[in-house]
Amino acid sequence: MNNSTFLKMKFKTFGRSGLRVSEISLGTMTFGEDWGWGSGRDESERIFNSYTDLGGNFIDTADGYTSGTSEKMVGEFMKGRRTGYVIATKYTFNFMNSGSANGGGNHRKNMIESLHGSLKRLATDYIDVYWVHRYDPLTPIDEMMRALDDMVKQGKVLYIGISDAPAWTVSYANALAELRGWSSFLGLQIEYSLAERTVERELLPMAEYFKMAVAAWSPLAGGLLSGKYTSGGKTEVKSDGGNDRLHVAPFTHTTPHKLKIADSVVSISKETGLSAAQVSLRWLMQKSPLVIPIIGARKMAQFTDNMKAAEITLSEEQMNRLSEVSAVELGFPHNFLKLTAPSVYGDRVIEKLF
Repeated sequence: MNNSTFLKMKFKTFGRSGLRVSEISLGTMTFGEDWGWGSGRDESERIFNSYTDLGGNFIDTADGYTSGTSEKMVGEFMKGRRTGYVIATKYTFNFMNSGSANGGGNHRKNMIESLHGSLKRLATDYIDVYWVHRYDPLTPIDEMMRALDDMVKQGKVLYIGISDAPAWTVSYANALAELRGWSSFLGLQIEYSLAERTVERELLPMAEYFKMAVAAWSPLAGGLLSGKYTSGGKTEVKSDGGNDRLHVAPFTHTTPHKLKIADSVVSISKETGLSAAQVSLRWLMQKSPLVIPIIGARKMAQFTDNMKAAEITLSEEQMNRLSEVSAVELGFPHNFLKLTAPSVYGDRVIEKLF
């Protein structure tokens, strides 16, 4: 990819910080063949450099991705140009020290050892965004937040975020951090796509309240929304380059409802001449200004196709069609609050300014 195809990547602040990140994040879980389905070094480097050429700067990895190979590759690829990137990595899972009782979790010991391991593999002195990879109910939230704040104060971490956690735990952590003058979570990483919208019940409203950036993993639902699957079976609609991972994506389960969503994506794909992946990603990008999709690709063709989502715009009618077919029941208390709103506000229109 050369400058003639430059997408004029837009940037957003990372939550309520001043850190600028690109509107699409490059996920590097596919960097390395250790897990049997990733990319080799050469292909990974081509994808990384093409993302850079397109103006991207937000790189997402984790300590255990492809058994540490992902972090090592990112460290090699950014050598000599570290300041141009916002490097985000994660800790929690017991990927690297499976023989140790303390090799996983959010406690201080695992945090320190995981962070030092990531710094070494990435060949850097600091992490721009350090994610807690998932909620750990065995570790007190105050222990985790105090330890994270210590890492920020030491300059090893600049900003912190949390992935895969209940909304109440994130809210409590941020309230506690504010009360005690510690660093608070500025980013939330969650599974979010047309096929997974239950996060709109609690997690997204919470992120909006705290002005958190929302990094969306699996924005194509493990390949379900890539155009290769419909209620009628496999389809050949403008494929993004292969790499059928749906059968190995552990968090993706097909249901009649999800296949109906895939049908609508394919329908709009045919109408517009866009790929199904571009339609799916663009819906997510237009749905909320907080959302930054994390795209991961094993092949260059997939990467090129997905990145074009930054160039397009879906019409209001197309957005509405996709939103309607993928809508989820919000449940209690949301339905109750909506039903009883007239009893609180009457027929008055009240604008909330702050």
